Amino acid sequence: MEQGQINVQTENIFPIIKKFLYSDHEIFLRELVSNAVDATQKLKRLARMGEFSEKLGDLRIQISNDEKAHKLIVSDSGIGMTEDEVKKYINQIAFSSAQEFLDKFEKAGDPASIIGHFGLGFYSAFMVAEKVEIVTKSYKKDAPAVKWSCDGTPNYEMEETEKEEHGTDIILYLNEDSHEFSKEWKINELLNKYCKFLPIEIQFGTKEETITKGEGKDAKEEKVVKDNIINNTEPAWTKSPSELKDEDYQAFYSELYPYAQPPLFWIHLNVDFPFNLTGILYFPKVGQTYEVQKNKIQLYSNQVFVTDSVENIVPEFLMHLHGVIDSPDIPLNVSRSYLQSDPNVKKINSHISKKVADKLDEIFKNERESFEEKWEEMSVFVKYGMISDDKFYDKAKDFFLLKNTEGGLKTYEEYKEKVKANQTDKDDKLVLLYSSNTEAQDQYIQGAKSKGYDVLLFDTVIDNHFMQQLEQKMEKLTFKRVDADTLDKLIEKDTEQESVLSKDEEEKLEKLFKDNVSEQNITVQLKALSHEDEPVYITKPEFMRRMMEMQELSGQKMPGMSEFANLVVNTNHPVASKILKAKKEDNKKALIGQLYDLALLSQGMLKGKKLTDFVHRSVGLLK
Repeated sequence: MEQGQINVQTENIFPIIKKFLYSDHEIFLRELVSNAVDATQKLKRLARMGEFSEKLGDLRIQISNDEKAHKLIVSDSGIGMTEDEVKKYINQIAFSSAQEFLDKFEKAGDPASIIGHFGLGFYSAFMVAEKVEIVTKSYKKDAPAVKWSCDGTPNYEMEETEKEEHGTDIILYLNEDSHEFSKEWKINELLNKYCKFLPIEIQFGTKEETITKGEGKDAKEEKVVKDNIINNTEPAWTKSPSELKDEDYQAFYSELYPYAQPPLFWIHLNVDFPFNLTGILYFPKVGQTYEVQKNKIQLYSNQVFVTDSVENIVPEFLMHLHGVIDSPDIPLNVSRSYLQSDPNVKKINSHISKKVADKLDEIFKNERESFEEKWEEMSVFVKYGMISDDKFYDKAKDFFLLKNTEGGLKTYEEYKEKVKANQTDKDDKLVLLYSSNTEAQDQYIQGAKSKGYDVLLFDTVIDNHFMQQLEQKMEKLTFKRVDADTLDKLIEKDTEQESVLSKDEEEKLEKLFKDNVSEQNITVQLKALSHEDEPVYITKPEFMRRMMEMQELSGQKMPGMSEFANLVVNTNHPVASKILKAKKEDNKKALIGQLYDLALLSQGMLKGKKLTDFVHRSVGLLK
């Protein structure tokens, strides 16, 4: 048996680094600036520990560019490196100096403030640069400055050089395909995307501001040039909730989304066990359409931007929320497979769902009026959460609200108590009537109210699913749209209306209607209703209609498939007897046609030529 050590050829590693280290080449700037922040944080830590006694001075990170020479420079005044450290940390790929630093000083403070855990971040520079130089000087006394350079091959050059202050300059000579990264607009774009909330100030160029000097008549405006600081080093989520007022949260929201409407409310996340998580989640005004705007929650790791694709981290039903999540337990170079499998991610997902439910419950219990005012804007995501997350459902079932057609809001238990006496059927099942469109279904709503029934409003895109969820979870509950059947069938009681027509007359009436209603998707039914009810109704069976609506929502509706409906003829209405007594067949046909068109019109089903013919016929009757 032969044993040995696998030898990785260094000449083969650079093509991999250049092409495949990161899927998005622009990430190199985040890595280099993160390393600079890392080096600066280390120096501050050493100063607190008494291992660095000099003045820290200006620790901001400087970004500079030369568009003509296609150069980009990242400079810090941090810990710097000695010649031996350059050999160790730069020449040995994937050896992380941050990890060694953590191992050495882990007892001295919070290790989470050190960003660089990976060792490959620096080499991302070779994705965009044909040559990279490092000019560095260690904080250690008497350590000479060092210049290191490499042209993207396994060969490097290193020599002593002159540098006044401790810290590191990374100089990138951009390759031909990456010249845009030396342009001011592009650098600003990347810094704002990846470095907006890093904990060390980052300066790139200058900016012109207008200031006012003096007061009243003596006031004068002057233009001044100031250093352009890219980032907010102490964003709201890094502070304790006790330090912040409502206006601080709103100001931070405006910083994240400058042109957005003010949020409804927010949740400040602050967890240190069993995982580390901070952040602020805002509830935007969504309305009833639930057009999910993804990529509105930003994921950070120690204030370094990671991604705005937070699937798996945030529950799907909360994907429309805005804000920031920061967790050092999630690596910078996060992958989709990592998010799907990592146990910490699953815990974060569950925790966020719980925090949202707790916050909503708190507002409901302590600020009921405010909760009701916000309900219209957040009802869709609450319903979606109840459908998709059983734990969220268990919390939300006590605070979700039902809205009726008059705008009244009640919890399920409150509403049940209000209607159960009148809307419990003969099988002891609670029947909740609802409308999906108050204007189109007004005739049916008014009919229900005349019987003392209450009608709910369910007009959002997921209400079909939501009603089914409640029917499954609640005992002896069913929802029926107010136009799904005649009222006596929607809420069936033990009493039954008798028909004034004989069996023979009913058979003749049914035949007349069937002969004059040719649509295949319309079924004629005779029912003995009150003489005060309408002579004919179009009803849409609840089960069939729900199934078709769900198919439509999922894009699975079969081509040419029509919505089935019933034409219900009230045998007790005087017009039924009038049709039977009419001597001329044309008169019978005209009466039936007019009644049928009126029924279609009440459901918005009379269109095109049929509507035109109905109008002309109606005018003729008036004449």
